[in-house]
Amino acid sequence: MTLENFDQLLQKYADVIIHKGIQVAADDYLLINADIEQAPLVRLLAETAYKAGAKKVKVTWADDALTRIGYENQSVETLTDIPQYTIDESNDWIAKRAKRISLRSSNPNALSGIDPSKISAAQRAASEALQEQRIATQANVVSWLVVAGAGQEWAKLVFPELSTTEEKVDALWNEIFKTTRVYEADPVKAWNEHEAKLNEKAHFLNEIQFDHLHYTGPGTDLKLGLPKNHIWESAGSVNEKGEAFIANMPTEEVFTAPDANRAEGHITSSKPLSYGGTVIDGMTFYFENGQITDVKAEQGEETLRKLVEDNDGSRSLGEVALVPHQSPISQSGIIFYNTLFDENASNHLAIGQAYATSVQGGTKMSQDELKEAGLNRSNVHVDFMVGNAEMNIDGITTDGKVIPVFRNGEWAI
Repeated sequence: MTLENFDQLLQKYADVIIHKGIQVAADDYLLINADIEQAPLVRLLAETAYKAGAKKVKVTWADDALTRIGYENQSVETLTDIPQYTIDESNDWIAKRAKRISLRSSNPNALSGIDPSKISAAQRAASEALQEQRIATQANVVSWLVVAGAGQEWAKLVFPELSTTEEKVDALWNEIFKTTRVYEADPVKAWNEHEAKLNEKAHFLNEIQFDHLHYTGPGTDLKLGLPKNHIWESAGSVNEKGEAFIANMPTEEVFTAPDANRAEGHITSSKPLSYGGTVIDGMTFYFENGQITDVKAEQGEETLRKLVEDNDGSRSLGEVALVPHQSPISQSGIIFYNTLFDENASNHLAIGQAYATSVQGGTKMSQDELKEAGLNRSNVHVDFMVGNAEMNIDGITTDGKVIPVFRNGEWAI
């Protein structure tokens, strides 16, 4: 590693994650899921969390190579057999209200060439078995945070023009540090200021309560309904106990849930999507009565169709997020092949589950009540990017008034 002052920067990153992102407090349980390549950062996170008062830090490790070996050698029956002890452990951590960090650094093409139906079946089985965990995080019962670390194979894909693996990894760490404000003299203060700016946009949208949004642009003409009493959120979230956290670092979005029953038209993606260890690109989605009726993709179409066709609720949308084209990640000109970053360079939508926090009183509603309110229920939540410099978005009120929200990819409010 040749990045100047890397060790100090990595400690600052750990401090931002623990003190601002997940906000560990006295007697907290903390779960960290990370690739084995990120062991140095995970050790810093654990140490920093304990210094902040954590009662226990539990780490689960992942490895792309072992995951691929498993898919190549196990049957579908074995891959989809989720043992009861795994479910019990997951539910126990939810009962303890453990805070959760997902540290992502995997190779976007780790499972390229693996039968998409095999991947789809395994992911669906895990999602269904661990539904209590999924529901608890998406309703902000517990604090959760998704962050990134620079992995070698990921860095090679993002920076193919650089000569050595070390240069590529350094370049990726540099972007991670920039977009998470680690280079600022006081990163926590910088995050507080950024959060305040995003909150202004969310407040404006919440006051208006649009009936629907109309997207137009290259390959796009989509009308997307919004539920009654929907809530636009930004960087900051609050868990069941009233503790603040930031779910994604970096983040540039203001988001809510669409009405799962009201989507008409078509929309084209603007960036690739890495899903199930496969890169999908050049996507177009077609909608009628809130449902995806057809999909096309220039790359990875079979994987995309499996996502839409093989999962409960995956023909409807669960998130609509607004991100200006001039966001720092967009202006870097880098395609990260990682949703955490690419979604913060672009307006995006999500196939599948809506967050219960996206409607007033949603965290107290049953799953049936959320569905009745227009929030999609699903065992998946997959973001795909649609924003570009030519996209316009109008907000239409219940009395038919048209208010520009985005013009040429930028905020118009």
